[in-house]
Amino acid sequence: GGQATQALAAASDEEWEIFEQNFAEVHEEFLNKLSVLHADLTNGELKLAAYIRMDLSSKEIAPLLNISLRSVENKRYRLRKKLGLEHDDNLSSYLLKL
Repeated sequence: GGQATQALAAASDEEWEIFEQNFAEVHEEFLNKLSVLHADLTNGELKLAAYIRMDLSSKEIAPLLNISLRSVENKRYRLRKKLGLEHDDNLSSYLLKL
């Protein structure tokens, strides 16, 4: 995943918009389902959830969201809490089941 992450980080704004559109289309059903189940999720949290569902690591997600690794970890923690997951519930397997 490292190369894809770098390519995305280097993408221009225009390419980024295309990526965003494709991203939204690819994940539309999942994102709709998730936002219906959990209406309090922010756009950022929905995006994070989709990245986690794509099996990206926190290290790979950080540059995509333009935040530090630590921030990704914090966001993942908050996302788990909002989703009502217990400590041993796996976040990505929960998201994949949706």
